[in-house]
Amino acid sequence: MPVFPTERSVRTTPEGLLWEPSERWVRGVKGEVTVVDSRHPVLVWEPDVPVPCYAFPREDVRTDLLHPAADPPTGAHRGAGIFYDLRSGPEQVANAAWTYPAADLAGHIAFEWFRRWGSGLDHWYEEEEEIFVHPRDPHKRVDALPSSRHVQVEIAGTVVADTHRPVLLFETGLPTRYYLPREDVRLDLFEPTDRRTGCPYKGTAEYWTWQGGGEVPRNILWSYAEPLPAVAAVKGLLAFYNEAVDLTVDGVRLERPVTLFSKTLRP
Repeated sequence: MPVFPTERSVRTTPEGLLWEPSERWVRGVKGEVTVVDSRHPVLVWEPDVPVPCYAFPREDVRTDLLHPAADPPTGAHRGAGIFYDLRSGPEQVANAAWTYPAADLAGHIAFEWFRRWGSGLDHWYEEEEEIFVHPRDPHKRVDALPSSRHVQVEIAGTVVADTHRPVLLFETGLPTRYYLPREDVRLDLFEPTDRRTGCPYKGTAEYWTWQGGGEVPRNILWSYAEPLPAVAAVKGLLAFYNEAVDLTVDGVRLERPVTLFSKTLRP
């Protein structure tokens, strides 16, 4: 009888790493060159890092493109001591890959993801779908559910949104996000910016900034014009950072949560 991975299959190394095998076919590309092509990747969670990375069997990696790092970092990736620079054609990427000191992960090589750290490979694919920012966590859910809750949003005492037809997005480890129809948001009070961010679960977001004055963070409002299929219900809708606005849901004022985004929200 086959044994399928479950949450219990997550293992811990003496160094404090969590890891588990994955059955996804993963490929990493630099320019026109496939650097990684693996059907046996391993997901690794480092302490105090909220998202996983992949490590790959050495035989699934173009190790001929990897060379001992000229300037390896210290204290990175839970004590990793061996780093590699990637040389592919005329390009060289410093510290693009490394090996963990854990015996459980011997023979595996991990890589930076380009859109996550600004270095590493250009494109990553799980099966035939391109994945951005970081690998998806198999123990994390993202659900977008249409609702009839009454949602109001205030900024600096001004009601900027009022709707009875939100889509609620539930994402493990984050507060519920309320996505609102554009016609129910005072979008005239905001100005579009050139900020764009990527999410491996939702897609690429565009942003708006509040124009009403006061100590209000920039890029407080966002939307996914072309979300990934799993959250298609939020397409074109608008969401605010709960951390920086006043949300009232079914007549109850919500407390502003403190999240990993709180420290980045600055006026």
